[in-house]
Amino acid sequence: MAAPDDVPAVFVRALRSLRGVPVRPEVVLDEVPGPARIAPFTAALTAEVRSARRSVAADELASGRFVVLHDPEGQEAWEGQFRLVTLVRAGLDHELGADPLLAEVAWSWFLDSLADAGVPPHAAGGTVTRVLSQSFGSLGPREESSDLEIRASWTATDEDLRPHLLAWTRLLCTAAGLEPLPDGVVSLSPRR
Repeated sequence: MAAPDDVPAVFVRALRSLRGVPVRPEVVLDEVPGPARIAPFTAALTAEVRSARRSVAADELASGRFVVLHDPEGQEAWEGQFRLVTLVRAGLDHELGADPLLAEVAWSWFLDSLADAGVPPHAAGGTVTRVLSQSFGSLGPREESSDLEIRASWTATDEDLRPHLLAWTRLLCTAAGLEPLPDGVVSLSPRR
């Protein structure tokens, strides 16, 4: 583990750029430890998208993880020093989960979220997985369920990671089925 004096200033500035990123009230962010051994310097956030408001009693519509990897030497596959790795999981209604074009549509959500945030998809790659579950035996008769998982990574071309985090939270909200907010419109929290 690196000592605080060993942490590159560019990595510290990159993490500071994530502070204060405005997110919808349905999105709850938490800082968690970054993965070890993938890169010399890492950080991570998790998120849950909940129905209507910031409440643990509200339904979880989607969840995910946003990981910042930094290698001062760069990595050839990244084509840069900062790699962002994301995961988005969401439950879907069965009809949408069975749609044969779901993977292509979900990947377009990822690309659109980057474009809307002004982020070029530099060295982007990923997978879209759908899981259709049907219960049997003592677990039946449950309703069939469908889940979507989007795993994606791309390279940030500079240390300003703010638009990357915005793109990821937009992707989470899209996967959760929330209507997009027009530019300049802010979602208000309900009154208590």
